[in-house]
Amino acid sequence: MRRREVIAALGGAAASWSLMARAQLPRQMRRIGFLRVGPPPAAFIDGFRQGMREQHLVEGQHFVIEFGLARSAAQIHDAAAELARSNVDVFVASGTPSVFPARQAAGQTPVVFVATIDPVAAGLVASLASPGGNITGMTSISGDVIAKRLQMIREVLPALTRVALLVRELSPDTPLYVKESQTAARKLGIELQIEIERDPNDLEGIFVAARGAGALVVADDAEFTALRNQIAELALRNQLPTVSGLRELAEAGGLMAYGASFGDLYRRAASHVHKILQGVSAADLPIEQPTKFEFVLNMQTAKALGLTIPPSVLALADVVIE
Repeated sequence: MRRREVIAALGGAAASWSLMARAQLPRQMRRIGFLRVGPPPAAFIDGFRQGMREQHLVEGQHFVIEFGLARSAAQIHDAAAELARSNVDVFVASGTPSVFPARQAAGQTPVVFVATIDPVAAGLVASLASPGGNITGMTSISGDVIAKRLQMIREVLPALTRVALLVRELSPDTPLYVKESQTAARKLGIELQIEIERDPNDLEGIFVAARGAGALVVADDAEFTALRNQIAELALRNQLPTVSGLRELAEAGGLMAYGASFGDLYRRAASHVHKILQGVSAADLPIEQPTKFEFVLNMQTAKALGLTIPPSVLALADVVIE
């Protein structure tokens, strides 16, 4: 073999070895910052992890989740800033209170949210199809769903004349919840009593004030999710049937829940995270809406409240807690 051929052969072998060695190196570990008020319900984080597995991403091998958990909505900005300082590759803003703080703290870092927020009305994005900027995600809010909850509680309580609506003062969703609930209540001939939570310590007083209403509608909000056990206990103590969009509140002792399957939304959000980690811009990922809904009915609570659930309502339940 000529000298030139030997050199070429050695060079080819070295190049092949380099490619093989690079292929055997572990992939860069990506860091996902999960921002939320209170610990995420199991269905939320399990859904997200399932979605990552569907993208062939293994936790601890391809990515790690760093949690930024605030004790209340008032502290979420501090948790967001802490995650930003840890240089995460992408934020997951879990729940409405996390969305704007995540965007503010993230800078140029992409944000994927899962929240009951109208992102266009809130001025978060230009449109659902083309968000622009560095934020995208999953939204679960809908005027039809808000109205459906009032219709369901009316079917259980046909003599209902007044219903209380629990909303959080600083939530960007509150104007929409109030507007849609007022429209639905008028159509049903029900008076709407709006109860505004300005601080978690307000809840006991709110439930006392809501005693005159025949039922309580709880707006979707991560702070209320974190306080679901307290809300369920106060509702039972004050003999108030509750309806919300969160199955976890029904599981904690609320009467019923109807809304988007958040486990499914978090599973789908993982696909957005995966694409962003591959280099796709958040601006080019459309904001998606729910495709899977669930109705959860707690019969233990119905019995504790002395309620008889109509067979027509019982037949609609996806989950019945006995």
